Amino acid sequence: MQALYLLALEPVAESTSDPNSYGFRINRSTADAMGQLRGCLSRRDSSQWVLDADIEGFFDHINHDWLIANVPMDKSILRKWLKAGLIYKGQFQATRAGTPQGGVISPTLANMTLNGLERDLIAHLSAKLGIGKAKKLKVNVVRYADDFVISGASREALELEVRPWVEAFLATRGLRLSEAKTRIVHIEDGFDFLGWNFRKYNGKFLPTPSKKNVQAFYRKVADTISGNKTVKQAELIDLLNPMLRGWAQYHHHVSAKRAFSRTEFLIFKQLWRWSKRRHPRKTVEWVKRKYFHTIESRHWVFGVPRIAKDGSRVIEELYSLSGTAIRYPTKIQGEFNPFDPAWEQYGEQLRQTRMQYSKRHLKQWVILYMSQDGRCALCDGVLTDETGSHNHHLVYRMHGGTDSLSNRVLLHPHCHRQVHACGLTVTKPALR
Repeated sequence: MQALYLLALEPVAESTSDPNSYGFRINRSTADAMGQLRGCLSRRDSSQWVLDADIEGFFDHINHDWLIANVPMDKSILRKWLKAGLIYKGQFQATRAGTPQGGVISPTLANMTLNGLERDLIAHLSAKLGIGKAKKLKVNVVRYADDFVISGASREALELEVRPWVEAFLATRGLRLSEAKTRIVHIEDGFDFLGWNFRKYNGKFLPTPSKKNVQAFYRKVADTISGNKTVKQAELIDLLNPMLRGWAQYHHHVSAKRAFSRTEFLIFKQLWRWSKRRHPRKTVEWVKRKYFHTIESRHWVFGVPRIAKDGSRVIEELYSLSGTAIRYPTKIQGEFNPFDPAWEQYGEQLRQTRMQYSKRHLKQWVILYMSQDGRCALCDGVLTDETGSHNHHLVYRMHGGTDSLSNRVLLHPHCHRQVHACGLTVTKPALR
């Protein structure tokens, strides 16, 4: 039932959301939040002070009366969800505040609770101080779910103008800032947000993985290695690779090379101890030959030989953190609405840009290219590196179209613009 109501509520939530809210929203991620912070803090004339805010017990303290009065849906159904209670350790507990525990609609309700934090704050400052003076304060709000930071030109502006308004905004919703975790810091001292540390070093803005995040990840990997002392090497690699790859992919949008190299070295030391422990009577050289290999110019690669399908001998190796490429993301436009047909072409281009380094995406592109004999599905002209190509959904995604290859074709970029501007119909070309 929550999923059915969410189908109707989510478009409303998207249309009323703040431009720089990135949590629990379609096509938005922590990387977009990081990109927005880089845009508003990296310049010489950018804000120098940041209100690093933390809401105390956010999901557990949202005021039910406020939700029922302000969320545009069936009030009786919403009230039943909010007041349903929960069973914890065999005991029934009434729910007097907060969103449904584990409910699929809870993230959207939480976002709607904080919608207006950015727009209303800017409107308040403009009305109180005037548009010109409000702009000089350089106030920027970046939010991911219940975590948010607000930048400002001075400490006084954040203390006297911004924080009191934020506290009043939250109070009407039954929320309050955590006194212990909320602080105002200078950008040269840095602050942690979403697992990254944002700081300026001699005027240069540099986002890096936070020390707390790096230490927690390394401890998780070290515990996995020490907890699997007797498994085969291939099994240990299968356990570690998803962890390493996932952590690296999360941080590859920031300046993480130093953190990657340092963490990789610490993990190598753990693996070396794991290897030597298994063969206490063997020499160091024997242990090295068995568990570590040389692949091209890389030495001491933790891997296990296996026979490929074509009969060749390959090395199944541990994922290389230091080999992860650093690529700054393409930040989504703040006003993008995935339910508005006017944004359909932008959504397609954004998806293609973000997927261009994905092997799965490249494979799908090749299949589409060959099925169309290398020609545009609209003008039948040849698709080349010079002309470029765009993915086009025959049935728009916001009209229920899927990402399957049967619903996608390749078009020239200018043909793609014509399709959307003139409402042209494109058909799937028959195999030649």
